[in-house]
Amino acid sequence: MSGLFITFEGGDGSGKSTQIARLEVRLRTLGYDVRSFREPGGPEAGGIGERIRAILLDPALGDLDPRAELLLYEAARAQLVSAHYRPALADGAIVLGDRYTDSTIAYQGYGRGVLPVERVRALNELATGDLVPDLTILLDVDAADGLAQATAQGADRLERAGQAFHERVRAGYLALAEAEPMRVKLVPRGTVDVVGEAVWALVEPLLRMVRSGA
Repeated sequence: MSGLFITFEGGDGSGKSTQIARLEVRLRTLGYDVRSFREPGGPEAGGIGERIRAILLDPALGDLDPRAELLLYEAARAQLVSAHYRPALADGAIVLGDRYTDSTIAYQGYGRGVLPVERVRALNELATGDLVPDLTILLDVDAADGLAQATAQGADRLERAGQAFHERVRAGYLALAEAEPMRVKLVPRGTVDVVGEAVWALVEPLLRMVRSGA
């Protein structure tokens, strides 16, 4: 594949959407073909991924079994990878993902604490066909601070899981960053501009490698 796959991870309220939007504008200004996606979901309103997203985030479905939750995430991801990620990368585009497999490990693995993390990894590999990001940017945020930010206008099903759940999610993310330091780069909390420049400092070297054909 000739494109570039960059994912953004972090707990609720970490500022992923803001930083993805900023990076997309910066890359487009430089002339790059950029395609952004969020998980779970998809670019088409009413599409398969968006329908699954509505189920997963519906606060009325608080009794959703953790195994069912995991499989719904993987189903949405499999569709997104097949229909959008791989074609975009084959076109040479830069794909920006708002969450990917690391979210599933952190939330459904560490957060839920019901299924072994290795089983979650195996399902990730099945759903993605082993498609791994070139770079994962982890925006770290204190669980309590992030939740306060994320739920200011109301809370979805996962945001209502409680602070202890989100503390486990953060611990899972930090474990992933420690285990895969070459791919997962941690960016600490800061102002929008400071975090944006930290993100750019991680992305720019990859762009030079792509331009040079390395």
